[in-house]
Amino acid sequence: MRASFSFLGRGSWLARRDPRVPILAGLFFVLAVTQLRDARQLALVLGLVLIYYATAGIAWRSVRLRWAYLLVVIGIFAFFNTLLTGGRTGTFSNAETHVLLTIPPFGTEISAEGVSLMLSQILRFAGIAAVSFPMAYAIAPGDFGVALRRLGVGDRIAVMVELTVRFIPTLAGEFVETIDAQRVRGYDPTARGGGPITRLRRLAPIFVPVTVGSIAGAEDTIDAMDLRGFGVGRRTWSHELHFGAADWAIVAIFASFLVLATYLNLSGHSQHYLLPFLVSD
Repeated sequence: MRASFSFLGRGSWLARRDPRVPILAGLFFVLAVTQLRDARQLALVLGLVLIYYATAGIAWRSVRLRWAYLLVVIGIFAFFNTLLTGGRTGTFSNAETHVLLTIPPFGTEISAEGVSLMLSQILRFAGIAAVSFPMAYAIAPGDFGVALRRLGVGDRIAVMVELTVRFIPTLAGEFVETIDAQRVRGYDPTARGGGPITRLRRLAPIFVPVTVGSIAGAEDTIDAMDLRGFGVGRRTWSHELHFGAADWAIVAIFASFLVLATYLNLSGHSQHYLLPFLVSD
């Protein structure tokens, strides 16, 4: 496992914090934001979490393609969810919907309630993405496992999660190397021309060596850990972590947000909000 996510936040204010801070912040945020349904509240939360995201110092040019991919996926997911439900969920489940247009040939309805729900979903998942990027790019690659261990996670699980996180960029690197090796041998799987099916068929010879190589690499890692006696006794971690005042402040803010979101949810003050400009008089 020679690769890891790039440490794009190196030197930033958030990267200088204890590595447990982004993990706890992400956990509290996800638990909180999934309880909010009001688009106005979610818009405010997204604006605030973007300020937190800015403290990670992640250069936009390095992640703009990832953000574009995530926003496209989130938009497609929210749109198809709107088509399937028609907006008849939550507060709008028993209410009469305001149909904006009908899509032929099946007569699928796009309603004001569905668009409102779609907006709330986009805002929610965009916020989760904003709080997740610092976990991937503002934590030093060697600190993820020890951070999980200091949070009470067992040694085996902590190392397993760290290796899993490292496996993703390792697999991506092996995929690129395999394509380069195929090009050297006169076969270019990324050549232009043909439809999507043809392009996918060109990539078929890439999947087998990448899969076999990833399995072999995982076995090598397992053998190396067994030779070093991993799992025989209690593991010691050389890296010591200490919470500072700023660390406690960040965790307290996100924990307070979780308490507030839970209160709004249980008290019924965070229901789906119908966008008024979509409803005609």
